[in-house]
Amino acid sequence: MAGNAEMASLEESFRKFAIYGDTKATGQEMNGKNWAKLCKDCKVIDGKSVTSTDVDIVFSKVKGKTARVINYEEFKKALEELASKRFKDKSKEEAYEAICQLVAGKEPINVGVTKAKTVGAVERLTDTSKYTGSHKERFDESGKGKGKSGRENIVDTSGYVSAYKNAGTYDAKVKK
Repeated sequence: MAGNAEMASLEESFRKFAIYGDTKATGQEMNGKNWAKLCKDCKVIDGKSVTSTDVDIVFSKVKGKTARVINYEEFKKALEELASKRFKDKSKEEAYEAICQLVAGKEPINVGVTKAKTVGAVERLTDTSKYTGSHKERFDESGKGKGKSGRENIVDTSGYVSAYKNAGTYDAKVKK
């Protein structure tokens, strides 16, 4: 069959696809959706000899009667089932090894993931160094917000006139 290092990378691929999209997954069991994704991403589905319907049928065949997931051993059986369909011209062992090579070391592909992009206008509107008036007071020099002190006028109840240079020095002068 396949080499020991190849089996380890096959199991690693199984775990990566098993936890894909599920925060509670342990990597020990794979659901049908992730099995179909694995077959699609690893090019097991070629559209001619192996279709998505074949993948679903094989998944239903290898899993338990009432189960919704497959473990690693059932996963290997499912690959064996698909190997003979995908590589008709090869022997059973060669076909299994070829399908293992397709899957081994692969990871789920994130297709259609939207990336945040700042356009000129957005960048200009969110640049805090260009703010004026009351908005300018809400941010410090680095552009970080000041929080409540930037939103509300906090009343100074110290008894001194605002901007008085020697504020807080009265007690030191009186004690002389």
